[in-house]
Amino acid sequence: MFATRMQEFQDHMSEAGIDVALITDDDNVYYLTGYYDFLHMEFGRPTILVVHRSGESLLITPTIDLNAAISAAKVDRIAAWNDGMGDEWRAELPAAVKGAQSVGVEPDHMPPIVRAYMDTIVPAQRMVSVTPILAEMRMIKSAEELKLARYAGQVAMAMMEAGRSAIGHGVPEYEVALATSQAGTRKAADLLAAHYDDADMSPNTHFLQIMASGDTITKTHHRATTRIMKRGEPVFLCFCGMTNFHRFKLGFDRTFWIGEVMDKRQESVYEVAVASQAAALDALRPGVTAESVHAAYAEVIQAAGYEYPFRCGRATGFSYLEKPQLVTGDKTVLQPGMVFAVDGSVSVDTFRAQVGDSFIINEDGWEAVTEHPKTLDAVIL
Repeated sequence: MFATRMQEFQDHMSEAGIDVALITDDDNVYYLTGYYDFLHMEFGRPTILVVHRSGESLLITPTIDLNAAISAAKVDRIAAWNDGMGDEWRAELPAAVKGAQSVGVEPDHMPPIVRAYMDTIVPAQRMVSVTPILAEMRMIKSAEELKLARYAGQVAMAMMEAGRSAIGHGVPEYEVALATSQAGTRKAADLLAAHYDDADMSPNTHFLQIMASGDTITKTHHRATTRIMKRGEPVFLCFCGMTNFHRFKLGFDRTFWIGEVMDKRQESVYEVAVASQAAALDALRPGVTAESVHAAYAEVIQAAGYEYPFRCGRATGFSYLEKPQLVTGDKTVLQPGMVFAVDGSVSVDTFRAQVGDSFIINEDGWEAVTEHPKTLDAVIL
């Protein structure tokens, strides 16, 4: 799988006239080589994948991660560097780009320290972006990736069920987060054991739970806190960061109420949010543009008298955000094999409602990979 991707990338480099590419985005390094879970720039240690269009692939990585690289990376050569020794990660780069007339980089994903060094050894006019090539490659998922998406959906649904069950009057938010993390980890562990022979792949969820309740409901990416939930309050659960099975990401969220809807004005807002997602799904199919799906969703929201909304959705995969996005201005034509998180959402001054799921585009329309009730009576707990 990784060798096939690498060869395809090299073919695209040749077509674009790029002699050598330096890949520094964590997810693209994984996509091309299978190497993951290194400490990378969080600890000031660059990892750089060097790909020649007709030569060897080279992984430059810290010595502290060498054993992991040897175990996982599908590359021709690994060059390990150690803190404070010689030129560290810089040592291999002059030779790697020597004589290259066109050097591909990822401008938005190259650590500043690496880019600053590259500017000293490669004239700016010889550097071009390879981001469009990799983004295009990753838009259409392989059969193996779609299998991962479906398993990720099972993990997400296990977390949603656990979160729903944990919500209640007198319960602190963090208890919900504990319940979702445990449920997701256990489901992922079961799926890994049943379907994959990869002892190094962790099943553990590793993203802070996004949730909000009561008067914090308008804080879109609020994290679980010690706040005590109360009857009649709305509660928002989002798994757009935690849904991550075998490195494949999805989007999934719901709005609930505890016992009853205390503020009846919230009901109509919620119903519009659900209707906006339904409109997007009516438009979601191969052959349409990404922005047309957003337009269908936005029309429902604005027709109900609410403000123009944020994007309807985004493609996902080995990254949380991939191309295309379901938003005004993105004219990408949808194709079978794409995976999207698709939201319905309305925000007002004192309340926001959001429902979101993930879908695979197929020949006939779409396949849902996350499912959970969203009718008003079903989300009053």
